[in-house]
Amino acid sequence: MKCIATELPGVVIVEPTVHGDDRGFFYESFNQARFAANGIDASFVQSNVSRSRRGVLRGLHYQWPNPQGKLVSVLDGEVYDVAVDIRPASPTFGQSVAVMLSGSNKRHLWIAPGFAHGFCVVSDEATFVYQCTTLYDPAADASIRWNDARFAIDWPVSDPELSAKDRKAPLFDEVSRDRLPDYLS
Repeated sequence: MKCIATELPGVVIVEPTVHGDDRGFFYESFNQARFAANGIDASFVQSNVSRSRRGVLRGLHYQWPNPQGKLVSVLDGEVYDVAVDIRPASPTFGQSVAVMLSGSNKRHLWIAPGFAHGFCVVSDEATFVYQCTTLYDPAADASIRWNDARFAIDWPVSDPELSAKDRKAPLFDEVSRDRLPDYLS
């Protein structure tokens, strides 16, 4: 397994070691000891799968309180995956990282608690998998508008297909401070 640091501490690209032959391939998608040895100390309590078609954008989502760390990957297809630091006191506040995740590159992205997350499907379809460190909490569920100019995310689509929730998500400046994650150093 190879871990690649990004510009945002707490967001890490994980490239698993893939063992393949003429029968197919095998890789560990998570190994707690190996992740911990690379600075990712995570225990997962919920795993989710979503399937979406080209042009679907999901996000930017986060949970506060009860923030979730997420290990995300794509089983088939390809997505443009984004993590945004929305912790106002963080030295990297407002910065984002974008990574192409696909069934062929088998990359994972670790997103620590306190970041907003979203993705856009760029293939015909994509199956997206994410493991969470905290259970989904409807009372803590929150989102920020996907195209908030404050974050200047260079999404690969200008007119995405959005859920009703994502269409009416507030701009960051409209979110009450008590609904934003703390920065814990």
